[in-house]
Amino acid sequence: MTSPRTPAPDVSIVVPIYNEVGNLPDLVARIGGAMAAQPLTFELLAVDDGSTDGSRAQLRELAAATPWLRPVLLARNYGQSSALQAGFDRVRGRYVVTLDADLQNEPDDIPLLLQRLQTDPGVDMVSGWRKDRQDAEISRKLPSRIANKLISSATGVHLHDYGCALKAYRRPIIDRIRLYGELHRFIPSLAKEAGARITEVPVRHHARTRGVSKYGIDRTFRVILDLILIVFFMRYRQRPLHAFGGLGLWLAAPGGLILLWLLVLKLFGHDIGGRPLLLVGVMLVLMGAQMIVAGLIGELLTRIYHESGGAPQFHAEEYMPEHSLKTAPAPAHQAREATEIVA
Repeated sequence: MTSPRTPAPDVSIVVPIYNEVGNLPDLVARIGGAMAAQPLTFELLAVDDGSTDGSRAQLRELAAATPWLRPVLLARNYGQSSALQAGFDRVRGRYVVTLDADLQNEPDDIPLLLQRLQTDPGVDMVSGWRKDRQDAEISRKLPSRIANKLISSATGVHLHDYGCALKAYRRPIIDRIRLYGELHRFIPSLAKEAGARITEVPVRHHARTRGVSKYGIDRTFRVILDLILIVFFMRYRQRPLHAFGGLGLWLAAPGGLILLWLLVLKLFGHDIGGRPLLLVGVMLVLMGAQMIVAGLIGELLTRIYHESGGAPQFHAEEYMPEHSLKTAPAPAHQAREATEIVA
């Protein structure tokens, strides 16, 4: 295993693993071969997510003979998002690459994604697009197409293939996002929220030859539920009152109009006590008031969170031209920070 004292590599490759013992030797060998063909140094963080098929022991054996392989062994099966986050917490490179362990992603495409990051300073994330996908049409392709269209239209991040695990990032983007639950499906959306400029490149895809797929058609329904969370997170995280309060007003307004109409009828001598419309109006007003109160509570919690030193409200870089650095030298600690920003 690579010692933390060794120089930081240029690239950190993160691969979540769950019961892939048959693929691991080929995976490590093919990643090593792909990275040997380009000049950047690298490390491979293989995160075992509580495998029960001998993958953990296989990783230990491979690490003993592979200095750039760093196994990360989770205590139990936590899920793909947690496995990726465990790898992200340990990356040391200035570029971060992710891919699956089933060898359906092509390791030889990793340099292609890295080259795009190196040559295009306007791109922070490169997402793979399995243009010629080698999966069953009904069980995998159709649910994926539905999910891609839903996510693209809801989040505004238009990609052909959200589900492709082969992606490359600049390190600051990875440092700004946190994964939990099943948010690994929405990394491009989270990256956009963190300020990333995203592009997509076609990559190769292979049919699975060993192991068993962990995905099914029920995944599409879970994506819809997670998508609600992501849309709320992207649009209303800083202003929950706009979400809950807006819904509350939409409920309370027709309820108030109904009660006003019934009041007019009452003033003209009509009996309104037995009308179902009275109950509807009262329920709408009460529900609207509850939603508005929930929004106010959310605003209070958001204020407390940020004022107590929670996650930053924004991410920014300060541009300082080289001539200003020369004419106005800063103190030592500030000079180091400025150099890092400009670089």
